[in-house]
Amino acid sequence: MNALKKIKQTDFLQQRRYEAVCFLIVFFGVFGYLGHVMGVSNMLKTIMNTAWDLLLNTVFYIMGITVLSGALGKLLIEFGVVRLLEKILAPFMKPLFNLPGVAALAGVLTFLSDNPAIINLANDKNYSKYFKNFQLVSLTNFGTAFGMGLVVITFMSTLKVEGDDTNFFIPALVGLLGAVVGAVVSTRLMQRLIRNKITPRKDDDFEGAVEKISFKSEGGVFLRFLNSILDGGKSGVDLGLAIIPGVLIISTMVMMLTFGPSDAVKGYQGLAYEGVPILPKLADYIWWLFEGLFGFKDSELIAFPVTSLGAVGAALSLVKAFLAKGLIDGNVVAVFTAMGMCWSGYLSTHTAMLDTLKYRELTSNALLSHTVGGIVAGTFAHYCYVLVEMLFL
Repeated sequence: MNALKKIKQTDFLQQRRYEAVCFLIVFFGVFGYLGHVMGVSNMLKTIMNTAWDLLLNTVFYIMGITVLSGALGKLLIEFGVVRLLEKILAPFMKPLFNLPGVAALAGVLTFLSDNPAIINLANDKNYSKYFKNFQLVSLTNFGTAFGMGLVVITFMSTLKVEGDDTNFFIPALVGLLGAVVGAVVSTRLMQRLIRNKITPRKDDDFEGAVEKISFKSEGGVFLRFLNSILDGGKSGVDLGLAIIPGVLIISTMVMMLTFGPSDAVKGYQGLAYEGVPILPKLADYIWWLFEGLFGFKDSELIAFPVTSLGAVGAALSLVKAFLAKGLIDGNVVAVFTAMGMCWSGYLSTHTAMLDTLKYRELTSNALLSHTVGGIVAGTFAHYCYVLVEMLFL
C-alpha cells in the first residue's frame, strides 16, 4: 500500500515538473517575443500604462453602470416587476428552452446581475423542484446566456462615435435577440448531451420545499425603495470590483496581442494599447469564416469574442479602443452584444457553477454547448442586423 502511494506521489511530482517546464517555455516564449519586437522597456511601460488607463477610463465607467443597474435590478425585484416579467415570459420557456415557466426568473435575475445568480436559485429546493434533473443542470447554460445583459446593453447603446450622431440602441436590441437565439441553441444542445447521463431525482430530494417562491419584504414603501437602491448599488460595486482583475489582466494581454504601435513612423514608445498584432495575423488565415459569420471588416475585432470567453467586462474594455480606431458600426455592436451576453465569461464560471451543483463531470458538455450557442448568437445578430438595416435604417 505504501509502495503504491509512493509511486502515485512520484508520478504527481513528475507531472508537476512537466507543467512547470511547459509554463516557463510558454511564458518566456510569449513575453520574450513581445520584448524582442517592442523592446523590453517599452513592453513593460505598455503593460503598466495599459492597465492604468483601463482602470481609470474603463473599469470605473463600467462600475458606474453596474451600480446603477444593480440599484434598478433590486428595485425591480423589490416591487414585483421581476415576478411580473416571469409570468409574462413563462409561456415561452417550454417551447423555446424545454424548461418550466419558473426558469424565466433565472433569466431575468442573471440579466440584471451576473451568471452566479443562477447557483442560489438552483440550490433552492423551493425552486429546483419544478425541474427535471437534466433541465436543472442546463440552467447553467441558460442563465449564462443572459449574464450581465443589462450592463452590456447599456454600455453598447450609449457608445458615441466622435463627430457622428449614430445611435446604437437598435443594434444593441438586435444583439439581445441574437443572445436569446444563442441561449436556445446552448440550452437545448446541453440537454440533449446530458439527458441520458443524469439519473432522475427522488421525491424525498424535495423534502422541506414549499408551494411557492416568494420575495418577502417588510416596511413602508419609502423604506423599501431606499433599502433597495442602496443594497442594489452595493451589489453593483461588488460586481464592479470583481471585474477589475479580468479587465486589467486579460484585456491588457489581449490588447498587446491585437494592436500594433500607436505611431507607425515613431514605432514603439511604451504607450498604452500598443502591442504586436499576433491575433489578427492568426485570424487572417481563416478570415473568410469570421467575415461570413459575423460580417467583421477588420481582423482586430476578433479580440472581443475571444476575450468574452473569459470575462465580458474585460471584453467591454476593448470597445473604446476599437471606437477610437473607427472600427465600430451598427453590425459590430449587434454582434458584440449578442456574443458578449451569450458567452459572458463562461469559461471562468461554468466549472464553478457545475461544481456547486455537484455535476463537475459535465463541464465539457456545457462548454461545448455554449461555444456553439455563442457562435450562433453572433451569426444570427449579424444577419438580423443586415435585414433590419435593409428594411428600416
